[in-house]
Amino acid sequence: MKTTNYLFLTLLVFFLGLSSLAAKEVSKITGTVTDQNGEPVPYANVALIDAEGNGLIDGAVSDEKGDFLIESAKSAKVQLVVSSIGFKSFSSEAFDLNPGMEKDFGAIKIEDEMTGLEEVTVQSTRPEITIEPDKTVINVEGTVMAEGSNALDVIGRSPGVFIDQEGTINLNGRSGVVVMINDRPTYMSATDLAAFLRSMPADNIKSIEVINNPSARFDAEGAAGVINIQLKKNTVDGVFGNVQLGGQYNGLWSPNTGVAINVKKGKWTSNANLNYNEYAHFNDLDINRNFTLENGISNFNQESRITQRPRTLFFSGSTNYELNEKHNLGLNVQASTSDDSNNSSSLTQITNPGEADLDFMESLNEASGDRERFFANLHYDGKLDTLGTKISSDVDFTRMNASSESLLTNSFWTGQNQNAGFENRILNLNEMYYNIFTAKVDFVKPLKNGSTVETGLKGSWVKSDNDLDLQRAEQDGPFNPDPNSNRFIYNENVLAAYATYKGKFSDKVSFQAGLRGEYSDIRGNSVTLEEVNTQEYFNLFPSAFIQHKVSENYQIVYNANRRITRPNYRLLNPFIYYIDALTSEQGNPGLKPQYSNNFEMNHVVKGAYQFNIGYSETVDAFMQVFMQDQEARTTTTFTDNFDKTKNINFRAIVPVDITKWWGTSNMVQVNHNRFKSQIGDDLLDNAQTSFMMRTQHNLNLPAGFKLELVGMYLGPQIWGQGSIEGFGWVEAGVTKSVMKDKLSISVNGTDIFRTQVIKADVNFANIDTNFRQYRSNQGVRFTLRWRFAQGESFRVKSNSGSTEERNRLD
Repeated sequence: MKTTNYLFLTLLVFFLGLSSLAAKEVSKITGTVTDQNGEPVPYANVALIDAEGNGLIDGAVSDEKGDFLIESAKSAKVQLVVSSIGFKSFSSEAFDLNPGMEKDFGAIKIEDEMTGLEEVTVQSTRPEITIEPDKTVINVEGTVMAEGSNALDVIGRSPGVFIDQEGTINLNGRSGVVVMINDRPTYMSATDLAAFLRSMPADNIKSIEVINNPSARFDAEGAAGVINIQLKKNTVDGVFGNVQLGGQYNGLWSPNTGVAINVKKGKWTSNANLNYNEYAHFNDLDINRNFTLENGISNFNQESRITQRPRTLFFSGSTNYELNEKHNLGLNVQASTSDDSNNSSSLTQITNPGEADLDFMESLNEASGDRERFFANLHYDGKLDTLGTKISSDVDFTRMNASSESLLTNSFWTGQNQNAGFENRILNLNEMYYNIFTAKVDFVKPLKNGSTVETGLKGSWVKSDNDLDLQRAEQDGPFNPDPNSNRFIYNENVLAAYATYKGKFSDKVSFQAGLRGEYSDIRGNSVTLEEVNTQEYFNLFPSAFIQHKVSENYQIVYNANRRITRPNYRLLNPFIYYIDALTSEQGNPGLKPQYSNNFEMNHVVKGAYQFNIGYSETVDAFMQVFMQDQEARTTTTFTDNFDKTKNINFRAIVPVDITKWWGTSNMVQVNHNRFKSQIGDDLLDNAQTSFMMRTQHNLNLPAGFKLELVGMYLGPQIWGQGSIEGFGWVEAGVTKSVMKDKLSISVNGTDIFRTQVIKADVNFANIDTNFRQYRSNQGVRFTLRWRFAQGESFRVKSNSGSTEERNRLD
C-alpha cells in the first residue's frame, strides 16, 4: 500500500515540476475579410471565442484592406468569429489555439445580411458527424433528430450503438459502456439511467460523443467504451426554461411530465430540473425446456406475462459562483424517489415419460419495491495562467436505500383436477443501502512546443449492506425461515493516478499516450454463511492514439487501450432469488473483474464517411450461465467469468443527402464473436459472424412538418451459451412547431409492424432450452413542449459529478 501511495505522489510531483518549464510564446492568427464579391471589408470585428462557452479569448479589427492579425499567448479550443454591420456573421470550425502556432485563414467571405424578409428557419435534415482523434461527435442540436425524441432514442441511433429491450447500452457488439453527461459519469445504475434518459428531451442535447477507446484521463471502468452527452449551453440572462407533457401507450398507458428552469443573477448561475416518468410495459415470455431422465424426456412448456410499472420522480439542481473570471465553485444535487410494481403470472405444462396425464404448475408473483437516492457534488475549476493551465477537483457523496417485497405462490396439480393439487409460497424481503464517497483532482498544462500534459488523482470508497430474508410456507401454513436467507456486507476502495502526453510527430501526424494505475482493495462478507472473500490488486491501463491526416479529405485514426469492468455490487451477493418454484437466480461472490484489450483503426473520408476496423479481447468476461439439474428438473442462472471472449468488428457509415430536404444516415456493422470457457465439466467454444444494419431518414416537409423514419435489423448472433435469431423493426416520428417555435408537438410510433420479437435457444451440455419473448415495444408516444425565455445571453455552468461507481449499483 505504501508503495502505491509513493507512486501516486511521484507522478503528481513529476508532472507539476515538468509544467514549470513552460514559457510563454505568442501565436499569430491572420486572414482577410471580404464580401461575397471578393471586395475587402474594413473595420470588421474579428474575435477568438472559447469553443466551450467561456467567452472572448482575444480579438482584433480588420484594416482598410480587410486584413487582420490576432496575437495571443493563450491556449484554448476556440472558434474564429467575424462580424460587421450589414453582413452575416461568420464562425469557423473549432480548433486548438496553442502558443507559438501560426494559422492563416486566407480570404474569409461574409455575405450581405438580407432584410425585409419574413422569418425563415433552416434546419438540417440529419446530424453532422465530426471525427476527432479520440472520439466521434454527433451534433444533435438543430436537427430533425432532436425533435420528439428522448435522450435514450438518440443514443441508440449513434454509430455502433445498440440498446436492448432492457435499456442496456451496447457499443460495437460489446456491453460495459460508461455513460457521461457534460464530461462527468452518471451516478445511476443501468436501470435508473435508462429511465432518466427516457425522461430527458433530446432537444436539450447539443451533441453526443462516442469514445470507443478512452484515454487514460477516463476511469478504466467500462470495457466497451464511453458515451458522453453534451447538453446545450444555456444562453439567456435572466430566466429561461421549458415545460413538457407527454405520454406513451403500448397496451398500457404511461404519462410523463417535466419542468426545467435556469436563472442568472450577478456571479450566480443556477438551474433546476424536475421530472416525473412512468414506463409501464409487459413482457410475453414463452419458454420450452427439455430434461433428459433415465426413462426418457420430460418437457416443460411455460407461458408467462410479466407486467411492470416503474414510477420515478427525479430532481436535479446546480448552482455555480464565479469567484473571478478564472476561478469558480459549484454545487450539484440530485434526489430521486421511485417505486415499482411487478406482477407476473405463468402456467407450465409438464410432460413425464411413460405417463399420459400432464402435470401443471401455476406461479403468481406479486412484487413491489421502492428506492430513494441522494447525490451531492462539490466542484472547483480554475485557470492558472493565460497559457491554458487548468486545475479542477470534485468531491462526491452518494446514498441509496432500496427495499423490495415479493410473494411467489406456486400451485401444482395433475390432469384436469386442479383442486386436488397442493400449493407453496415463498416470501422475499430485501433491504439494502449503498454509501459512495469519491474525490479527484485533474491538472492540465500546455507546454511551449504546443504539446499538453495532463495528470490526476482519484479515490473512491464504497460500502453496501444487503439483507435478504426468505421465508417459505406450505399450503395455508405459517411462513418459516428459508436457509437461503443471507446478509451481505461489501466494501471497495479504489485509488487511481494517471498521466497523458499529447503532441505531434509532424504537421499531419498527432498523437496522445497515457498511463493509468489503479489499486483496488475489496472485501465481501456473507454474515449468514460466515464467509469472507477478499481481493487486492494493482493494475496498469495504457492507452494511445495516432491521427494521420493523409490529405484534406482523408485521415486515419489508430486507437489502443486496456480497460476493466468490475462486477456490480448485487452480483457479488450470494443471494438466491426464485423466479418460480423450479427456476432461480443466484449471486456469485467469487466473480472477478473482466479485462479487455482494445484496438481500432478508423478511416475517415471527407469528414463524413467512416470505415472502421476494431479488435477486442476480454479475459474473465461476464456472462450469464445456465445450469440444469436433470433429476430435480430445476434451472439456475448466475453470472460467471468466461475464460476469454474475442470480438472483431467492421463498421461503415455512409450519409447520403437525397435532396436539400431529405437526408439519410446509413450504417452497416459486422461482428465476429467468439466465446471460450470451461463451464463445469464441459468446454464452451462458440463463434459466429453477425451483422447489424440501420438506415435513418430525416425529411423537412411543407408547412413546417418534420418526419423521421428509422429501420434497423440485427442478424443472427450468439451470446455465451445462447444463440439468437435475427430480428428488426421500424420506427417513425413527426413533429410540428407553432407559436414561433415556442410550442412543439411530436408524435412517434415505435415497432410499427410488431417485429421486435426475440427468439433464442441454449443447447449446451445437458441444456436444451428455447424461448420466445416480445416486450410491449409497439406503441405510440406524444409530447407537448413549451419553451419560455426572458433576458440576455449567458451561460449556466453545470457539473454532474465524477464517478463510475454508481453505474454498478443495479
